[in-house]
Amino acid sequence: MEASTQLAHTPLHAWHVAHGGRMVDFAGWSMPVQYTSIVEEHQATRSAVGLFDISHMGRLLIDGPDGGAFLDSLLTRSVADMKPSQIRYSLMCNEAGGVLDDVLAYRPVLNPDQPPGYGLVVNASNRAKIVAWLHDHLGDFNLEIRDMTVAYAMVAVQGPQAIPLVDALASSEITSLKYYTGEKMEVAGSECFVSRTGYTGEDGCELICDADKIEGIWLELASAAEKVGGCAVGLAARDTLRLEAGMPLYGHELTEEINPVEAGLDFVVNLRDREFVGKDAILAFREDGHQPVRVGLQLSDRRVPREGCPILLGDEPVGAITSGTFSPSFERPIAMGYVSQSATAPGAPIAVDIRGQQHAAKIVPLPFYERGK
Repeated sequence: MEASTQLAHTPLHAWHVAHGGRMVDFAGWSMPVQYTSIVEEHQATRSAVGLFDISHMGRLLIDGPDGGAFLDSLLTRSVADMKPSQIRYSLMCNEAGGVLDDVLAYRPVLNPDQPPGYGLVVNASNRAKIVAWLHDHLGDFNLEIRDMTVAYAMVAVQGPQAIPLVDALASSEITSLKYYTGEKMEVAGSECFVSRTGYTGEDGCELICDADKIEGIWLELASAAEKVGGCAVGLAARDTLRLEAGMPLYGHELTEEINPVEAGLDFVVNLRDREFVGKDAILAFREDGHQPVRVGLQLSDRRVPREGCPILLGDEPVGAITSGTFSPSFERPIAMGYVSQSATAPGAPIAVDIRGQQHAAKIVPLPFYERGK
């Protein structure tokens, strides 16, 4: 950013403005919250394809022979054994076991003449914190940390038509990519790193390329999407999509005061035969039988619970809402939150306090939405 009062712009900022994007401040970036309507953009993604500008996400490269060992000392999930082209979801925690960020760790093959390094995609709001954290823990590791956020752009293509759409524009077959892998290829005539990843609960992919190449790629994607009933999607519908899919959002379901055990993310914590920052605290949390748990909630009426609304068992507060919305797919309010384990018993009289009024609710399994079900 040129000055602290100015918002950063992605390379697609002018396109968003020209196409009716309602721009808002999101983690210091000017981002489209919606173009037409949340419901329309949400349903287009579920039924056809949605295009997302996610260039605000932080993109970091870790180059050098110690890259794997370095990241293994900081991430809850081991990455040193990743094969070239693999991608893994992981957490980065502080010494107390609180989540600093949830990240995607990449082992991209960018140059066939050189051994692959590592990449991290981090949340926009945490980018500066994570870059500083990495440098603070560099020690004697032999590597270089490069922040490529401004040099690169990133977009997501999500929905049942996403893979066929990108396949038609790509030099390699996206269909052949396994989930959580990625390859370097051309898309719409420009070189990209394409990964079979996403944040919507739908199949799809994410593209990373040089910032000056993304507009041409986006125009081709947008034209192809329009022909099959797809559209560009703003941050608001991205949130309803990820909430239906039961995916945590940093600052809501994940914070430095929340640990991986209560978040229900044990699957991204590898404790055996390795050491990393926060391991001892996470071990203690695992042995604590009184940890709160992240749950899904479905309300009985149409009032939408918002972050911070108390969750009640009878008349006693047992937790709080972390995210809530009116689900376009199910046409009813849904939410996620943290509750004490006593509240998870079948048939427990759960309610949510919304502005002083109790609204009956029930705890339901996550995710709310699963593709194909």
